[in-house]
Amino acid sequence: MNYTDPIASLLGPWSAQLTLGSILLRVLLSTALATVIGCERSTKRHSAGLRTFLLIALAASAAMALDGFLNAGCQTPLYLLSAAMIVGTSIICVNSLVFNAKNKIKGLTTAAALLGCGIIGLCIGAGAYTVGIAAFLVMLPSLAWLTAFETYLKNRSNHFEIHLELKNASFLQDFVTVIRELGLAIDDIESNPAYMGSGLSVYSVALSIHNDQLRKYKTHTEIIQALKSLDYIAYIEEM
Repeated sequence: MNYTDPIASLLGPWSAQLTLGSILLRVLLSTALATVIGCERSTKRHSAGLRTFLLIALAASAAMALDGFLNAGCQTPLYLLSAAMIVGTSIICVNSLVFNAKNKIKGLTTAAALLGCGIIGLCIGAGAYTVGIAAFLVMLPSLAWLTAFETYLKNRSNHFEIHLELKNASFLQDFVTVIRELGLAIDDIESNPAYMGSGLSVYSVALSIHNDQLRKYKTHTEIIQALKSLDYIAYIEEM
């Protein structure tokens, strides 16, 4: 199946071929799009920032362009460099995932954004400008503007997890009693060994809302705010 890129058609035949001008265009375009995504991540102080995204897109577009050059005239082209680029990016993404002291995974969205940025670089490097730009136009708003909506959905779900710090382990039973009186159910509770020796009893608690009135009118934030009033709770927050 032959694909004719609409943007390449507008620019002219040179942009669809592997010429010096088209290679420069692909590299500059992919890095420009990655710069915008990297800036968005950097403003939110994520571990992978501007330089990381730029380098991933640069490497991806260069790998795809070089694969195209090496496979010119081949009846069965093998895009080995592009495949290696995806594998390498995936390894970087996995290594960027970390668990903090509250057993909460961090960096998942940034890892997915890195992989997506690599795919955009491959698209641009292959001369599929329209596909790459379309992916960018969907990806950027998803990263920048859906955070508030995602927070709203999480705050209204029937299940949530909390990080709980009690002043003493003996207060755990009192906490469980209050939770049940509020119409909540404890799905799972785990002691957090990272705080051993701190003098606090720290737990990760998975909760479900069973009370219909509570489910209808109270958000997670309001429930946690109410629990903060208990004297034996040193600190509590949603994970």
